[in-house]
Amino acid sequence: MTDLAIAANGLRKSYGDKTVLDGIDLAVPRGTVLALLGPNGAGKTTTVNILSTLITADGGQAHVGGHDLTTHPQDVRATIGVTGQFSAVDGLITGEENMLLMADLHHLTKTEGRRTTAALLQRFDLTDAAKKPASTYSGGMKRRLDIAMTLVGNPSIIFLDEPTTGLDPRSRHTMWQIIRDLVTTGTTVLLTTQYLEEADQLADRIAVLNNGTIAAHGTPDELKRLIPGGHVRLRFTDPATYRTATLALPDATHDDQSLTLRHPGDGSQRHLRTLLDHLDTAHIEADELTVHTPDLDDVFFALTDNSAPNTPTVPSQSSHSQENAR
Repeated sequence: MTDLAIAANGLRKSYGDKTVLDGIDLAVPRGTVLALLGPNGAGKTTTVNILSTLITADGGQAHVGGHDLTTHPQDVRATIGVTGQFSAVDGLITGEENMLLMADLHHLTKTEGRRTTAALLQRFDLTDAAKKPASTYSGGMKRRLDIAMTLVGNPSIIFLDEPTTGLDPRSRHTMWQIIRDLVTTGTTVLLTTQYLEEADQLADRIAVLNNGTIAAHGTPDELKRLIPGGHVRLRFTDPATYRTATLALPDATHDDQSLTLRHPGDGSQRHLRTLLDHLDTAHIEADELTVHTPDLDDVFFALTDNSAPNTPTVPSQSSHSQENAR
């Protein structure tokens, strides 16, 4: 557990007869990003609220920063920072005053508070706007200020609940870089998002929540390999080599005009090695080889389709992600 920033087992939460979390398990190594994906009402925000001590679970156990959530909630609060879906910025005061207020709440001395405030405002490119009312800030600026305020207490674990909702593409990319920079300094991030590209860009591992349970978890590449449709595309420039390949790979679909073959596979290292060994034995060399896997959109819709009789599960043995080979 010492290597885990967050460890939760069997977390449950209900409101009346509505079960929001139905026994979820999470394990987040230190210095990594876990993305919680799921449709509205899946339990993402409830999970964040429990792990950040804002609400209590009805069942299960959790340790955050090595501290038991139930017996040592104050120690947990000293370890974490939380940026919720809705901005905590006070628009009636300046950005600098918002920061200094957070410094006071963390019991920093005036000198420490001003030094920390100045450093964070500079880090988040807010120095020029520091003396202006926060109500005049753009959405992206408010979100940057929100995260800067979260960092005043120097937390080692940060919960970001849909941090880029409503931001324009440029501001979203800026926020992504901020999150990457946080992780490079050793910060652990638990991120909830409805943007599949965001999870793909930022997360070391993804957990897909659906109906209060973890429908699947794994690296982005592992999740993509759960969905049928993966294949290896082989392109040839020599028609004779192409014809030889079609005979050697009878399971592949072929396109005679473009001289390409699509060989079905899960994109794993084992499948790719087997295919290449087979081609080498047959003395066939493709001019271009590309691994194609379904994207996270395919995964999300497959795992959260409540009409489907079965949902895929991640294999218990994690495999190394396989990037495109050319």
